[in-house]
Amino acid sequence: MAIVRFQRSKERPRSLIIPLFAVSAAALALLWIFYSSAIRASLFSYASPMGAATDSQKVMDPAGLDWKYLYWGNRIDCPGKHCDSCAGLGHQESSLRCALEEALFLQRVFVMPSRMCISATHNTKGILHQPSNSSSDEMWAASSCAMDSLYDLDLISSKVPVILDNSKIWFHIVSTSMKLGGKGVAPVQGVSRVDLKENSQYSNILLINRTASPLAWFMECKDRTNRSSVMLPHTFLPMMAAKKLREAADKITKILGDYDAIHVRRGDILKTRKDRFGVERSLHPHLDRDTRPEFIQQRIAKWIPPGRILFIASNERKPGFFSPLSVRYKLAYSSNFSDILDPVIENNYQLFMVERLILAGARTFVKTYKEDKHDLSLTDDPKKNTKNWQIPVFTMDG
Repeated sequence: MAIVRFQRSKERPRSLIIPLFAVSAAALALLWIFYSSAIRASLFSYASPMGAATDSQKVMDPAGLDWKYLYWGNRIDCPGKHCDSCAGLGHQESSLRCALEEALFLQRVFVMPSRMCISATHNTKGILHQPSNSSSDEMWAASSCAMDSLYDLDLISSKVPVILDNSKIWFHIVSTSMKLGGKGVAPVQGVSRVDLKENSQYSNILLINRTASPLAWFMECKDRTNRSSVMLPHTFLPMMAAKKLREAADKITKILGDYDAIHVRRGDILKTRKDRFGVERSLHPHLDRDTRPEFIQQRIAKWIPPGRILFIASNERKPGFFSPLSVRYKLAYSSNFSDILDPVIENNYQLFMVERLILAGARTFVKTYKEDKHDLSLTDDPKKNTKNWQIPVFTMDG
């Protein structure tokens, strides 16, 4: 993604939501009594995006608790081995999309974590600085952002109904599930998704506390090689960006007019390691070469004619790195639109979400990797290569 310098945000992180079962039933009951009218209104507002009522997806009566809920954890990929680490936006979206697919399949409302962690590797903003004596919760708050600052939850709910785990509705559901006993909540680790949907022992439970794979949430969808079983495309979450991010992207695309675009991933993906003989090796041996300006120009010449406006989104941090392309194209970066982006962008995840929308609006879009057989790409190296470390190639005949 293109790196843009911004003024450091002075907004202080919001406090964390206490874990699922740490809240006492008494406190929740009082909370429900106080907010009951507000909850009913909120529930009806979440019912509206679901569209016209059908046999399998009808507008439900909140008083009768006809809604059923799916909970996977208060952080993406947590509980599990990644609770104390933080993956990039793409990995977290894979996990989130998997959870949403599960909710869609089970015809349940997904309880979405209210915050997303931001990896220091993928962020240049100042929100990651906190005192060394901070507690783990304080460090989490300082290195995360509100989920609704990234995504339009109403837009997501038009396909998969969601609520946040810091909402009044969620507090009510937790309280109610405790009162219902065995019919209220059940952990279902190891139970197949078909049984969860069709077996009344599980399908009638108000809240399914499903523990996903400890490796990562997206591992739950890893074995779905049959594409017909994939209910949400990879483009789903990128198109669900928060309204302010969509509006910013729309303003920029209107200024660009008729343009082409390339996404150039460099940075962390270019890492190498030495073998036992001291020779540098890479999982993507041609990527460093293929994402340099002189090779980009040769690659895209057959797709993008000279004189075109070329929008470049990249995580390359060296100033002027892509300047040689200006001999052939009129270059544009997100940094050229700081007057639009500065008031909106608080971290690089938001920036990348805006850039993805701009990339999607281009007449011709060339990706770094080929993700689909119809994609145009800068390199022929596979995107996923986790075992074969090879010697990097920097010449055309390599």
